[in-house]
Amino acid sequence: MVHAQNALLIQSRSDEIGRSHSDGWGIGYYEDGLACVERSAAAAHHGLHFSNTAERVYSSTVISHVRLATVGTPAIENCHPFHWGNWVFAHNGTVQGIETLRPAMLGELSPTHRSAIQGSTDSELLFHWLMQRLTDSGVVSETICKSLDESASVIAENLSRLDSRCRSVMPEKPARLNTVLTDGHVMIASRLRNSLHWTHRDGVRDCEICGIPHVDHQIGFHYRAVVLASEPLSHEKWVPIPDGTVISIDDDIRTHSIPILGIEPIRSEAT
Repeated sequence: MVHAQNALLIQSRSDEIGRSHSDGWGIGYYEDGLACVERSAAAAHHGLHFSNTAERVYSSTVISHVRLATVGTPAIENCHPFHWGNWVFAHNGTVQGIETLRPAMLGELSPTHRSAIQGSTDSELLFHWLMQRLTDSGVVSETICKSLDESASVIAENLSRLDSRCRSVMPEKPARLNTVLTDGHVMIASRLRNSLHWTHRDGVRDCEICGIPHVDHQIGFHYRAVVLASEPLSHEKWVPIPDGTVISIDDDIRTHSIPILGIEPIRSEAT
């Protein structure tokens, strides 16, 4: 997040196509099995808060986000990641036509999920809208994922459904629905019309910048990881995830992907 060729700290100033993500940041992680989220409405590259937080986080699962505001003002309650129970969520993109769609989406939430929304973003509403469908389907609880495969299917199905609603409101401007969701043990991510890459790490890897690993590695423990990022962060081999895909990562670092049906992806990697 901080010490890498293309760290999030750098991306907060400018991404690959020159956009500044300076409208806040957040880091979600787990301590003793419980979700922790730290957020700020300041740019990640302003001051030391982001770098100090990132450098002290040691967790088997981490979600970090630097915000480029499209819906909702730059404010701490609008910064990602969002969390509910033990679930942590971030979104890269925009739910097009959200002001038209918001009343119906809110009407489909239980009082519990409606009252949990603190900000005004499309992303936080999307989080609770997806969690409502996951809990209604019985595939997750407030704290854990009960079936990873079924949860990934529910997310793929409902992203397709939401995309159809967005197209009915704003057919000229497709929704961008890259998401990542975790309970600390498993992770589900989607790529829909924004770039998304991943790399697999097997064994401890020295940092390209300082030459030492940024991993709290225990002797005898086989370190493995999957890293997802909007842009490649390092000189490792990063593989673009196909547009219109939901991927899942289980607690043994095994990955699986399924298509999001009924959508029209944007094929360019420069989205």
